[in-house]
Amino acid sequence: GGGDGAAGPTNEQVRKVGTSIHRRLGGGGVYVSELGLGTQRWGGDDFNSPDEALCHAMLDYAVLERGVNLVDTAEQYPIPSAVDKPEGATERIIGSWLAKDRSRRDKLCIATKITGGRNVTASNIRRDCEGSLRRLGTDHIDVYTLHWPARYTPQSNWGQSLEYHHERERDPYYADATSFEEIAEAMGALVAEGKIRGWGMCNDNAYGLAASAAAARALGVAPPIAMQNDYSLLNRRCDENGLSEASSPIHENCGFMAYNVLAGGVLTGKYADVPAAVDDRSATRRAANLASPRGRMDDYSWGRTLYRYRTRAAIDAAAEYAAIAAELGMTPATLAMRWARSRTSVTTSLLGATSLAQLEEQCDAFDASAPPLGRDALWAIDTVHMRNRLPLWSADDAASYGSPGRGGIGEIVP
Repeated sequence: GGGDGAAGPTNEQVRKVGTSIHRRLGGGGVYVSELGLGTQRWGGDDFNSPDEALCHAMLDYAVLERGVNLVDTAEQYPIPSAVDKPEGATERIIGSWLAKDRSRRDKLCIATKITGGRNVTASNIRRDCEGSLRRLGTDHIDVYTLHWPARYTPQSNWGQSLEYHHERERDPYYADATSFEEIAEAMGALVAEGKIRGWGMCNDNAYGLAASAAAARALGVAPPIAMQNDYSLLNRRCDENGLSEASSPIHENCGFMAYNVLAGGVLTGKYADVPAAVDDRSATRRAANLASPRGRMDDYSWGRTLYRYRTRAAIDAAAEYAAIAAELGMTPATLAMRWARSRTSVTTSLLGATSLAQLEEQCDAFDASAPPLGRDALWAIDTVHMRNRLPLWSADDAASYGSPGRGGIGEIVP
């Protein structure tokens, strides 16, 4: 399911399974479908989180019928969790699906994550990996990643930094952050023992990848094979901040897993005519959509957290992309997914679904027979992009945010 161990260039097309193309993730023999199943909300305590039965039905359809092999999860999932739906429940749902037929393990490439920050230590990497193995009911994890860095980075506040603050490096929370060498050594040991097939980082940057790879080389252990970051029509930051270059086969030869390809649902067009409830000035409509949410942006908790996808520039760009999609005879969501698929730096795109209908549209967008977007379509997209190269973090209303420190680049933070 996850590959044959042979080495080669990352992103290389290696096989077709069902209707899915599989590509090499990193320089080794881990293979992933171009579409990966995002599972953040599987079994969660939320208004439309898929329950175990629906999760199993989605796995049946994607894996057994369409040839998708990648499922991406984390020890911290589901989000949000609850007493009766605790962290780790998502891994157990995947494990219970595997338990129905042990041959299914050969059809899956399982990626999971250790919780980031201060939790990242050599002993915790081993302990948490073994916990994930138990919940998943498997003897190995294909891709094991840090959910976010241990050190201070501009990503430490999800990209809102207006500058890199050297003094933050000395904050008690970050001052004794686990070193690149200690992380690489711990991950390398798990690879050598066969508990994981490869490792990597999420929500990190080009420096994090280069330093991790250098540490692994110096120690003579397996280098990272995967980076996972926010990437969409509204956020091409990885193309311009050095990460796509660093990941290239001629440099660190590291795969790239794109998440939030639909920008929290904004790129589906579902909020185009009636704004997200958290933004809506109409009390009547707001109440109706809070009572019956169309998606996460109609939920106060998610809506406030994910404000970055609804900056004025993001909403305007999403509308222009929707118009391009209409001209091409496809949905806005399909355009966003097929654009991500077209990017040479992207190995796989992680998509969450809350219904089989959504999952079917996702599988169709990544179907091996689907023609690539044409040059004219890609240029139309680029002309929108060049008017604002990073709408996700723009803010034309920053003056209204209040005191300094609030709302750096588009999101109001505590």
